[in-house]
Amino acid sequence: MASYVDGVVPEGQREAYEAALRKLREQAPTSSSAEIRAVVEQELGAPIAELFRDWEDEPVASASIGQVHRARLGDGRVVAVKVQHPGIANAVESDLQNVGMLESVIGTFVPKGVNSRGVLEEVKARFREELDYRLEAERQVRFAEIFRGDSQIRIPAVFPERSSLRVLTTEFVNGGRLDDAALQPQAERRAYAEALWRFVFMGNLVGGMFNADPHPGNYVFQPEGRIAFLDFGCVQPISALRMGPARALHRAAMERNDVAFAAQVRLIMETRGGLYEELAIAYSRRCFEPLFASPYRVSREYVRALVVEIGEMKRAVFKKGGNFVPLPQGMLFMNRLQFGFYSVLAKLDVEVDYAAVERAFMAGVQNA
Repeated sequence: MASYVDGVVPEGQREAYEAALRKLREQAPTSSSAEIRAVVEQELGAPIAELFRDWEDEPVASASIGQVHRARLGDGRVVAVKVQHPGIANAVESDLQNVGMLESVIGTFVPKGVNSRGVLEEVKARFREELDYRLEAERQVRFAEIFRGDSQIRIPAVFPERSSLRVLTTEFVNGGRLDDAALQPQAERRAYAEALWRFVFMGNLVGGMFNADPHPGNYVFQPEGRIAFLDFGCVQPISALRMGPARALHRAAMERNDVAFAAQVRLIMETRGGLYEELAIAYSRRCFEPLFASPYRVSREYVRALVVEIGEMKRAVFKKGGNFVPLPQGMLFMNRLQFGFYSVLAKLDVEVDYAAVERAFMAGVQNA
């Protein structure tokens, strides 16, 4: 996250951090071809030569949990085959048993020392889910259903007959990276930003599915403002009880109704008055500035200010009479939006009418 989130590292050192971490972000260490072939053949129950017409041993991408290989099915279709690194499940489980390490990670978002058991369990659940490629396949299919007919958003098709617990085969897509998209003309960048906003918030508010990994490597930018979205391992379903308040919150922001907005923040964050409630409302209001002030240009300065402000909230929660309350269940990963997602929008550096984007897909959707 430090490689692309504005405000995480000192501004004077950001360029050096980005250069040093970009390779790690885009290409983690890989497993050997023999290890990967063994996993695929064990999981799918047949030799590679029977499963795929062609198979490339050199991975096209690698991340912490798995790596991706280009292959070709018997009918000629080119596919991306994501394969888990051997032993990664045991390594992740070992990390998840280290409460001190988990609290350090969570401390990025909430104060150390106030991490309830529920927050820790939420983190563990999301990481364990990322190891289950069958669940990821189901969620990828769900997202494809949500955005069926959307010409700007492309969700690669899943091939279940070539997928399993540790192998996921999907349609292979080509395109550019975020750095390439940032160099495109203003109209193209605006189309990209609109598609990104629709993917995140239509997924949340209409589909009830929150993709909690706004990593720029998960976006493949194509001509005419189209984006292909990859990696559905870290997805958080939104409960029916939260859907109504979330929709009401967004509508209040679009209507620039601060009173209604504050009321929904109190409801969603389950606050009890005092300093923490004031800070939570103020911070949430700032996070929703792209809707309140739409059309709006998400800038690096704006994202940096959000990072600084949440740090101030963390320092204030222990003050006497602050009435701090732990994050409600399901809220922890939402913090990745204003950090990761907004940093991606800032890179595109374009003014967008985000309220108009939301009005289009929220038309006819009830709050309840």
